[in-house]
Amino acid sequence: MDFTNPLVYGVPVFIAFILFELTYSKTHGDDHLYNWKDLAASGFMGIGSAILGPFFKVVFAIVLFNATYEFFNPMENGTRQNILGYASFGYAWYVWIICQLADDFTYYWFHRANHEIRILWAAHIVHHSSDNFNLGTAVRNGWFTILYKPLFYMWMPAIGFPPEMVVVCLGIEALWQFQLHSVYIPKLGFLEKFLNTHTMHQVHHAQNVEYLDKNHGGFLNIFDKVFGTWKELDDDIDVKYGVIHSPNSFNPVVILTHEFKDIWNDVKKVDKLSHKLMYIFGPPGWSHDGSTLTVKQQQKLFEEHKEAHPELAYQRPN
Repeated sequence: MDFTNPLVYGVPVFIAFILFELTYSKTHGDDHLYNWKDLAASGFMGIGSAILGPFFKVVFAIVLFNATYEFFNPMENGTRQNILGYASFGYAWYVWIICQLADDFTYYWFHRANHEIRILWAAHIVHHSSDNFNLGTAVRNGWFTILYKPLFYMWMPAIGFPPEMVVVCLGIEALWQFQLHSVYIPKLGFLEKFLNTHTMHQVHHAQNVEYLDKNHGGFLNIFDKVFGTWKELDDDIDVKYGVIHSPNSFNPVVILTHEFKDIWNDVKKVDKLSHKLMYIFGPPGWSHDGSTLTVKQQQKLFEEHKEAHPELAYQRPN
């Protein structure tokens, strides 16, 4: 069966909603929500992703997924049989639901890896580098993630999900992720028990130490709750968006590459191979001499500080 990637229709919708939110913010006293230079940088990177996507992500994903599907699900007597001995999945409605859940599970680990492995964080930090949280930030995507994201999803066609079904589910996931980037949607009551919502994504984009590396989910917050990365938005905390080590630039080239440059500089300053590898593949913030701290180290220090001196404000060590 042939399907159209939902993102084909999503692009004009993205532009329309960004313009709508921009107009609403400027006419309702929220001038701080959008910064023109920041929006231009986000737009440039969004356009770049839209251009590169069809050539790399979609084509690469389709070729990779089809090759994986063909290898693990060969034709036997006119039907596809998985090498494990069962019939490959078809297009029944419940298979679509299972495929979307499998996509959400994979997205969680893909997204979490982007935050916990520095070389992947170097590609993903682009999306978090804005100090603003709005629908414009939603399209501020790093171009290098295109090259490795499909690798996380290879297991899905391998076990029998049709490649085109996986691509459609990826597109649906991206549409949901886009609309999460708005401060105008309040907490959603009962839905907050299982959905990844707008306020939860505000937590994800915050640089407040207690919010770092939280809420990696796609549609659902279930995997965050199961694996210990869920955090609810606290209305008493003044949220500060962005990243600790900001590129401090609206130049798209700087935004896209600054963390890779920092990795290179860190690798050059140490002699031990194990230290070099940790600067590349270890968690962001890791240092051989303790001069910078990982998120877990910062949060541990934060909790110790709060417990020892609850009356004092916490100062971030990095």
